[in-house]
Amino acid sequence: MPRLKVTPGIAGLDEAGRGPLAGPVVAAAVVLPKFFRSVGINDSKKLTREQREVLAVRIKKSALWAVGLCSVEEIDRLNILEASMEAMRRALAQLDAYEGIVVDGNRMPRGLEGQTVIGGDGRYVCIAAASIIAKTTRDALMTELALEHPVYGFEKHFGYSTPEHMAALREHGPCAIHRRSFAPVREAEQPVLFALA
Repeated sequence: MPRLKVTPGIAGLDEAGRGPLAGPVVAAAVVLPKFFRSVGINDSKKLTREQREVLAVRIKKSALWAVGLCSVEEIDRLNILEASMEAMRRALAQLDAYEGIVVDGNRMPRGLEGQTVIGGDGRYVCIAAASIIAKTTRDALMTELALEHPVYGFEKHFGYSTPEHMAALREHGPCAIHRRSFAPVREAEQPVLFALA
């Protein structure tokens, strides 16, 4: 595995949850200290759930970090890209000490200055750390929300469009945390609307 670039003092920003059909989008900002033990840190998508959980504990113990999120209502109002950018701004606003910003992707959140890095979660330790914090935070939120909406299996797929989720969506229709601006959710809602008409 190639070594990721270590940049102490620089805030890495990344998000989790742009693709799912349900739940909030969560962003994290992480500033790593000098001599941070970066062994094992990588893009969260390349790690197992167990690895992410262990690494999240290490990051939270020694780094400066914060999370921001945008609700389903904000996603539907703003669109998912703008909601992701807003979640990043909210995460960064909670940090009071950083020397610069690197953001995963090709777009900088409005009002911020820094560097965008396509594939940044596989190139910079601070962005990879942010991806881990964002992902583990969102997974925990979706696991909690699964208790309120048990028929969908959110604790397993976290809102992504798996066959199990799509089957539950067709059978039960959307719930309060489904994103109505996403086509599969709108389509699943139509039969319910017609039935009520």
